[in-house]
This record gives sequence, structure tokens and C-alpha cells, in this order.
Amino acid sequence: MNKQTNRTTRVDAAHSPAGATGVSPVLAEQAYGQDARGGTQPQRRVGLWAGWGRYPAIVAESLRRQGTEVYCLGISGHAEPGLEKVCDDFQWIGLCKLGSAIRYFKRNGITEVTMVGKIHKVVLYQPWRWLKLLPDWTTIRTFVPHFWTRRKDCRDDTLLGAIVDAFAAEGIHFVPATDYAPELLASEGVLTRREPSVAEWRDIEFGWLIARHMGRLDIGQSVVVKDQAVMAVEAVEGTDECIRRGGSLCRAGGFTVVKVAKPQQDMRFDVPTVGRQTLETMIDAGGRVLAIEAARTILLEKPEVLELANRNRLSIVSLVRPGQRPGPPDDGVESSALSPSAPPASATVDHGPDCPSTRR
Repeated sequence: MNKQTNRTTRVDAAHSPAGATGVSPVLAEQAYGQDARGGTQPQRRVGLWAGWGRYPAIVAESLRRQGTEVYCLGISGHAEPGLEKVCDDFQWIGLCKLGSAIRYFKRNGITEVTMVGKIHKVVLYQPWRWLKLLPDWTTIRTFVPHFWTRRKDCRDDTLLGAIVDAFAAEGIHFVPATDYAPELLASEGVLTRREPSVAEWRDIEFGWLIARHMGRLDIGQSVVVKDQAVMAVEAVEGTDECIRRGGSLCRAGGFTVVKVAKPQQDMRFDVPTVGRQTLETMIDAGGRVLAIEAARTILLEKPEVLELANRNRLSIVSLVRPGQRPGPPDDGVESSALSPSAPPASATVDHGPDCPSTRR
């Protein structure tokens, strides 16, 4: 496997002496590493374990704006080329190289790591998978109960939890990526100009209930719904393929996609994420509404996503937990109302505590 290492040197305002830039002593201490006595402290370092998509680069950029050094391992076949440009140190690594990853972070003094980007789980079910992936000893030892003796299951939370435990045993702890970039979490409200119709609100409520149950079972996060019938449920294939399958089965179009966090969601990994590609897939497949969970779903490239949705007359709604009313969007994008219009109470079906209430 080819490895590439990138070490960049940065000189910017955040790393200039406070007297030259007007930066306060507190910010200088955080960014430049100076303490109140004029000495220097080791600059904060955070490790990135990067999978597929734009999310790793966005988190890396956010960390660097905060004056944090970013040490990144890009998973081969997943991480995007060019990620090394926004990291202080970068190296490619195989998917099944847990031991190498641990050694890399320990060698660079990293005790705080975040897992960002999608892992295509389907690669674990290809012919000759282990000969292609060549797992190291730490990976084998970690996953013997899952893939060899079969004493444990291979659900997402189970596998990712095993990785977290393996790192923790070496003094390396995973932190939610949203701790570094909380602005990426979707805000509450109708985020687009177009609101869902009464029938679409019913589909949202119905789909929310199904998606929550699927999440509780750790099967997937997304469902495709039309006329309160399930067209597709996400499993190992991922959200985009789920949407495409739903579109192929609902040739009339106009369906709703509901994507929510699991009831037991661990914010350190596998947090629901949508972005421009999600919208493009919906448009191609004939989708009409995207409903996500506020404060527990990552919305990437928000301005571009909302512009694309408005141009194609899609609705995007971000809902909070049951019993709370969606509020206005906070991005300045024009919306036809500050809160979603709901079907009358007589037409609203009560799906229990896991369903978002749209009653006024």
C-alpha cells in the first residue's frame, strides 16, 4: 500500500504574536501556545480518522481555524484526494489497519481523535475480502468475535464500539466531531421556501416512526415513504442507494425521505449526515421532501444545499424531539413561514412518543 505523508507549515494571524495582530492574550495562549508568563506550551493536536465525503475536510478546516494542529489518517479507497492540503500531517492508511493507526497517533502525541466521513461497509462483504484488506494483528484481535467466531454481531454500533474500545485501551479517546464544528448540526425549522403539504406532513410523521424503530435496531437511519407506505429502508448500502431504490419503486415521484438519529445515538460516530449529494440523489430519483432531526443531524454545505432545494422546489424540514415546535431557520434564507404548517388535529395520526408532533 502506498503511503503519503504531508507536513505543512502555516503562518497566519492566529499564529502571530498578540502585539502584532491585536489578538487578546487569551486567544494568543490558545492559538499561539503562549501562557500568561510568556512561556510556550505544546500546541493542541487532534487526530482525524477520515472516511468518505466532504465532512473530514470541513472538520479539519474548522480545527485549523481554532489554532489546532490536525494529524489525519485518510482511509484508502474512502477519503478524498486533496485532504492533505487542510491538515498539518497526513498519511494514507488501510481500512483494516487499526494497529498502524494507533501507532501513528501515539507517535505524534495524539490522545484525542475524531472519526469523520462514511465507511463503505459493503467492502467487508466482497469476495476475498481479507486478502484484499490484509488486516493487521490488532484488527484481527479486535474483530475475532465478530467475523471469525461469530460470538458477537456485526451491526454498526457494535463494530464501531469495538474500535473505540481498542483505541481507549491505548490511551486514545474518540471525541464527537461536532464538538469541533457544532455549527454543522441542523437547526430547527422549515429550511426551504416550500413547506410540505398536509399529505407530506403525514408521510413525515409515518416515516419518522419507522426510521426511529430501524435506528433502535441499528439497521439504518433513513426511510423513503409515499402515501404512508414504505418504499425503501436503508441498510448496509447507505442513504443514497436507499433513495435510488425508493425512486425506482415509486416511479410517480413525490416521495419523502426521513433521516433521523438512532434513539441510542453515540455522537462520536455514525451521526446522520446529509449534504449536496443527498439532494442531487433525491432530485434524480424524484424525491420531494427531506425531513431530518434537528441538533442530531449534520447538514454539510448548507447554503448550496438550500439553494439547490429551493431551485428544484424541494422541502427540507428539521424537527426536534416530540412535543417541541419547529422554529424559524437561522440562515437568512427566505421561508414562507416561521414554523411548519401542519394538518389539522383531526387529521393527525398519533404515532406515540417517538413521532415528531406537528400539532399546533
